[in-house]
Amino acid sequence: MLAFIQKNTYLLLGIVVALLIGGVLTIPGLPVEPVPDISPQQVMVSVTAPGLATEEVEKLITFPLESSLTGIPGVTDLRSISRTGVSAVYLKFTDSSNIDLDRTRVSQRLQLARDTISVPGISITMGPLATGMGEIMQIQIKGSEYSLTELNRIMTWTVAPQLKLVPGVVDVNVNGGAEETFELTLDPARMVSFGVSIDDIDQAISTNNASSGGGWIAHHDEQQVIVARARITGLESFGLIPVKTGPHGHVIRIRDMGKVAIGTRTRLGAVTRDGQGEIVNGVVLMQNGASSNATLRAINAALPGIRQSLPQGVILDPFYTRSTLTTETIGTVKENLIIGAILVMAALVVVLGDWRAAFVIASVIPAALIVAMAGMRWFGVSANLLSLGAIDFGMIVDSSLVVVEHLLTTRNQTDSREGFRTLAHKALLGVIQPVSFAIGIIIIVYLPILTLEGIEGKMFRPMAQTVIMALIASLLYCIICIPTLAAFFMKYGPVDRETRFVQFVRRYYEPALAWSEHHVRLLIGITLGTFGVAVFFSSQMGGEFVPQLDEGSLLVNSLRLPSASLETVLRGVTEQERILKNFPDVETVVSNTGTSAIPTDPMGTGETDTFIFLKPRSQWTTASTEAGLVGKMSAALRERLPDAEYSWTQPIQMRMDDLLSGVRTQLAISIYGSNLEMLSHLSDATIKAISSVPGAADVNSANEGVMPYIHVDVDRDSAARLGVAVPDILQTVEAVGGRIGTSITLDNAIIPSQVRFSKNAVVSMDQIGRLQIRRSDRAGWVMLQDVARLSLIDGTSRIDRDSLNRRIIVQANVRGRDVASFVKAAQNAVSQQVKLPAGYRMSWAGQFRNLESASRRLSIVVPIALVLIFGLLVAALGSPGAAALVFVNLPVAATGGILALVIRGMPFSIAAGIGFIALFGVAILNGVVLVSQIRTYQKSGMAVVKASFEAARVRLRPVIATASVASLGFFPMAFSGSAGAEVERPLATVVIGGLVSSTLLTLLVLPSLYAFVFNNRTR
Repeated sequence: MLAFIQKNTYLLLGIVVALLIGGVLTIPGLPVEPVPDISPQQVMVSVTAPGLATEEVEKLITFPLESSLTGIPGVTDLRSISRTGVSAVYLKFTDSSNIDLDRTRVSQRLQLARDTISVPGISITMGPLATGMGEIMQIQIKGSEYSLTELNRIMTWTVAPQLKLVPGVVDVNVNGGAEETFELTLDPARMVSFGVSIDDIDQAISTNNASSGGGWIAHHDEQQVIVARARITGLESFGLIPVKTGPHGHVIRIRDMGKVAIGTRTRLGAVTRDGQGEIVNGVVLMQNGASSNATLRAINAALPGIRQSLPQGVILDPFYTRSTLTTETIGTVKENLIIGAILVMAALVVVLGDWRAAFVIASVIPAALIVAMAGMRWFGVSANLLSLGAIDFGMIVDSSLVVVEHLLTTRNQTDSREGFRTLAHKALLGVIQPVSFAIGIIIIVYLPILTLEGIEGKMFRPMAQTVIMALIASLLYCIICIPTLAAFFMKYGPVDRETRFVQFVRRYYEPALAWSEHHVRLLIGITLGTFGVAVFFSSQMGGEFVPQLDEGSLLVNSLRLPSASLETVLRGVTEQERILKNFPDVETVVSNTGTSAIPTDPMGTGETDTFIFLKPRSQWTTASTEAGLVGKMSAALRERLPDAEYSWTQPIQMRMDDLLSGVRTQLAISIYGSNLEMLSHLSDATIKAISSVPGAADVNSANEGVMPYIHVDVDRDSAARLGVAVPDILQTVEAVGGRIGTSITLDNAIIPSQVRFSKNAVVSMDQIGRLQIRRSDRAGWVMLQDVARLSLIDGTSRIDRDSLNRRIIVQANVRGRDVASFVKAAQNAVSQQVKLPAGYRMSWAGQFRNLESASRRLSIVVPIALVLIFGLLVAALGSPGAAALVFVNLPVAATGGILALVIRGMPFSIAAGIGFIALFGVAILNGVVLVSQIRTYQKSGMAVVKASFEAARVRLRPVIATASVASLGFFPMAFSGSAGAEVERPLATVVIGGLVSSTLLTLLVLPSLYAFVFNNRTR
């Protein structure tokens, strides 16, 4: 193969250049995200039944719906939330399932669900084909001359449909304002006076808003189409609808029953901004699998045309886009990669002393990066903090470094360009086997990451795929291009001389090596002692799944009494926004209260998510960190608005936590049982136990508590005796809050009709009881309280279910300590203080579960990979003993990584674990380089001891070069303060710390140990 490459060098170079150009052309389409999308394969089904109480929603809607959806292939979890007027059911499928097929199967079951749900007039819809990370833009619609209701209609029927035509946009969630209705406000006295029931009005509206076709007729050789139209064309025609005819031919119309006007449906939520009051906004949802950067570009291109279609004085204000965080985090990745490349280049020049050689070696960096990014585009891997941020240019240049360094030591053997070219290929031939084995071993070390499943797999598999593609590309580039580039750019003839840096290192290394030759046992003892210290520290080290990403935005969830009216809650939220907006670090504050139009996460009217969009970090004055800001903002809110409970997080982190455990916090404790009162009691006890654990923050129940319900229980016996039909009773009660009827199409908008009693007629339970219901024989009227029992009863505001069982969730955040140790302490506290009765159980969920899952899988797969690597080393080195000595590098490298984490005060995380995996690959590479040289000297007849220490002296420079470029490549990640750097920091810290200890072992311990072991064997 090498002979073929040497013979067809320029042809292969041309092919490589063509491939790189093709790769460059494919990169612009690469999806760009701040972090990997960890959303599971999930389908949401929502049901809206305005006015229906929480327990009725659970019994009459949620339970039948869940029962209809059980048994669908691939479902791994089925959970639901029931609230007043809303039910949301979430089905989670296996990661390998086809989401389109899953949605089709759910859609088929929904027809069965509709047949089993007895509540009339409900709306069952399937959630959009979007992930939990799909919110990519928020747009406010403004118009000083327009009401919130009118702005809602414009956003819903003018803006949203055009946005949904944009490629990559699956839906637009319109929030704020209220849905417009053609409203008839009933006067109960007039209804009794005219003898008109609610059913009469319903029938009149539904039969007087229609069109029909009469076919066509032929008239004078032309065809004329016949159409009959009785459509409602406005409020006036709506009010003119006849309900009945009086005894003297007098027409009784809808407008005679009360007041006809533009009204609104019962609101389940609202949006406010900057303490200025309510607004209307649209949240753009990206389609599952689409590229956020491409979708945002398409939206920005479509907005000018959409703005032209708006009425005079209406404007669109996009106040949030995902690109803000994406730009900052990808900017961090670019900064780290550029600085890393510069540091690697500088290290090569300092160690090798030849800028031409450094240039040849560094040429592999852009080539490998282009191939890796093209591969990411091909395999659908997004460019993010983990996939691109984990690329270490030091590892990328390792294979080329070994080849060029070997060439530098032999280039004095020729005095012609052609001879130098042959010598360059011979240098490649001389080291290609150990280099290929070393790169192969690094790749094998990364293979266990590809076995991760679930959330951890989605988070870290793309990183491993990217690194593996870059390593393969670097090895192929080394074989095909490096000899030719070296022969073309580098000088031939002069004797290789060590640089001042290497000479400086050698000045101290030679005495240390000589000392180690005569103190092998002491050196081994020191090594084992240091390793023991590291093992002790590792046992005391905490853990977390991944470090929290500082997103540049904050989110505070505030919880008020569930019985508070929406208007009361909004007054508190508005004041809350004013307090937050007064902080000079805040750009804008937007609050979502209650449930949105698409109830992806239904909240009660007493619950608010407040998004705090911050200015650039350079403009912060209140605090230098997000933790500092949270502390001061939280203190201000608790001091001035103590009537609410506050829980702090970040927008993306909140979504990740919600996807992991169903709540917006880092930790969720689910208590399962049947009795709601007992569940509430156990929840209170659990909250008390967890709150006593150091590090606990924002501990509360996801269930807001109880709220008052007016129960209207129909007395069937009295109703039958008095001649009143049960449906008429239910219609009367429904009209208290607003009975939705036939929809009216008007000016490209679909507006529902609504019939409701005047607010003055239903201000109390007593007045509701005095509402009149017409008898079935139309012979008179009966009061509601005569055919039903009215009572005021406290009931729960939210019911959670999981796997068909009721549950209550206790949620908590962790501050000031790692999550893993906190969970352990909290579990101990709960087990001691909370006793579960028979039939009740408790489960813990959150990111720590993913840490445990990933750790368990890696603890199985990594040893298998190491056994495979050991087999390859035996094959490459020809000796199990030599392979075992190379493996000694691994615990020593781990020692440095552990101590580096301890020194920097970092807990163990999966990111740090990935760092150990990367570190083991480089450590094995250095060991292979040294042991291969020792074996080569042995084969030439040199004694074991002399071969060991001579190889150490000869391979000093390549070992230093390999370790320095690998560590310097990670240096920017370890110490960067830019957005997103905290995610990469543990990985880089482990690699740098481990390479320090691994290099010391390779240069001092390994030669001494090899000489000690194999010299004894020879004897």
